[in-house]
Amino acid sequence: MTKLTIAELQTIRDQNKATFTLRKGECKAKVTVHMGTCGIAAGARNVMTALMNEIALAGREDILVKTTGCGGLCSREPMAVIELEGQPPVIYGDLNEEKIKEIFREHILSGNPAGKYAIALGGETIF
Repeated sequence: MTKLTIAELQTIRDQNKATFTLRKGECKAKVTVHMGTCGIAAGARNVMTALMNEIALAGREDILVKTTGCGGLCSREPMAVIELEGQPPVIYGDLNEEKIKEIFREHILSGNPAGKYAIALGGETIF
């Protein structure tokens, strides 16, 4: 995979901003993908791309996708935190494209955490 430049990343952000901009109160799920150096080296870009594609294919506009830096568990990267309204956040680790697609279907769409990929339950929450 070729490295993206800052300008390319900004273009991608601008193209997807309308899709992922949600008004207060309409967000049913929040996904935070860890994009620190260790996460990117482990494949976080591919995980983020796969997640964004799944959201677009599902036609969902009530899912907020954000990025953050290193989660402190570099050996478990790529990692993502999924928060659903009224449920504790779930931290998933050792992700790849197929795992995030399965997590998207099971956890975000169906509301059932994918326990086989979870590394922690609870922590920070926006709801």
